Amino acid sequence: MLILDEVMSRGTLDQAAVHVREVIRRALDLGSAAIILVHNHPSGDPSPSRADIDITRAIAEAGKRLGIAVHDHLIVGTSGHVSLRAQGLI
Repeated sequence: MLILDEVMSRGTLDQAAVHVREVIRRALDLGSAAIILVHNHPSGDPSPSRADIDITRAIAEAGKRLGIAVHDHLIVGTSGHVSLRAQGLI
């Protein structure tokens, strides 16, 4: 069941400051057993960057230690979307 759809960060044209501890803290505050991360790429290309992969893995590892699963990280662009889970990146 979806508990909440919430904006955690707003970025600039080429980056957004996302902090692992803030994402996990919010999940803990809400009593979440799992989270799904979603963000867009203003360039339109939904291909994950190295930073996207790294932050996703860091959030997944921190969550795992606290019993919070990362079900997926979706990246949305004008040409479609990419699931990091489906790509085997998490």
